[in-house]
Amino acid sequence: MSSFKIQKAVDLGPQFVDNPHRMVGQDGAFSIPLGNRKSLWFFGDTLIGSRVPGSSLWYISGIAVGAEDMSGKGTIDKMLNNTGLILPDQDASDGLKNFKYIQNSDGSLKTLLPLLENEDPNEIRVWCQHGVKIGDKLYLSFVKVRMIPQSQVVGTNEKGEVFPVNFDVIGSGLAVGSDKTWEFKRIFYNGSDILWKKHEPHFGSAIFPVHSERKLYLYGTHQGEDQIQKCCLARVDFDQIEQLDKYEYLVSEKPEWSPKIEDSIVLFTDAPSEVSISYNQHLGAYLAVHSWRTTSRIVGHIAPALWGHWSPATDLWEAQVNNGKHLPYPRLIYAGKEHPELAAENGKTILLTYIEFEEYYPHLVRITFN
Repeated sequence: MSSFKIQKAVDLGPQFVDNPHRMVGQDGAFSIPLGNRKSLWFFGDTLIGSRVPGSSLWYISGIAVGAEDMSGKGTIDKMLNNTGLILPDQDASDGLKNFKYIQNSDGSLKTLLPLLENEDPNEIRVWCQHGVKIGDKLYLSFVKVRMIPQSQVVGTNEKGEVFPVNFDVIGSGLAVGSDKTWEFKRIFYNGSDILWKKHEPHFGSAIFPVHSERKLYLYGTHQGEDQIQKCCLARVDFDQIEQLDKYEYLVSEKPEWSPKIEDSIVLFTDAPSEVSISYNQHLGAYLAVHSWRTTSRIVGHIAPALWGHWSPATDLWEAQVNNGKHLPYPRLIYAGKEHPELAAENGKTILLTYIEFEEYYPHLVRITFN
């Protein structure tokens, strides 16, 4: 199959809004199967506190929040770089109703990958990517960023508007831990927790285990000099995940692999840092889902194999923003991805999420294919 068509699409709205933790917003929302019919949902910046009705989440007294940690500012009590919840497999046709956040012993939300002692929360953040459970080990991928002060930001469009939060990607890495203790340690190589650097693909955006081969396939994106985001592919044996020098990178669709990351080929373009990969039985193909750049479009590609050849992008959904707010910055929609563990009818119906920056909750969409 080289193409697919949408029979029906249903907007299920923002998820996890009704929670007992005063959590008023979070992004990311990568889902990682844990076995026993449950998944870890892994989030990025998570805000605890309250919202001011009619006001932007990202401006306090009319001033952009900028680079600094939002903890204790305005109506936000705490900002956590990343958090998670456990979601049992469920009928998601009307939204996600049964979930439990991972908590500290005092009942507060737990940061799964906390900052290190030498990482200033006003400068550095560690945000979620995908992950995978192999045996008793749970691997979480992350991207580390350096926040940019507003005084150093220039206009992003013809109106001279700037986003209220800006950052520069340092690179991506992996942490290893357990879904019993929820304690994780970053994997270091040659003294650094950045396994894939700024100008390299940030592998771990999507991770697909092939148990028959005992190999992991890791997808990663990076922005080239032409400002176009490009998605590439790496692989590694299950028992060598923590050894960066054992990774191979796809250099042709035959497929051929090389230890030289600089020879990586591009699978598809215009995928920001978040993407999902699944095998869809209904389509009889692998399915990649991502936001098209940082626009309202969520698109999909299909391929007969994990390495391709990937079809051109087909529109799956276009986000409709109706919060009525006039924003002092360009509208930002991102983080489109599928959650394959929630699919129904062998993948005829799939569930997607995306983030609109003002709404700032995972927004769920149900897609049914022809």
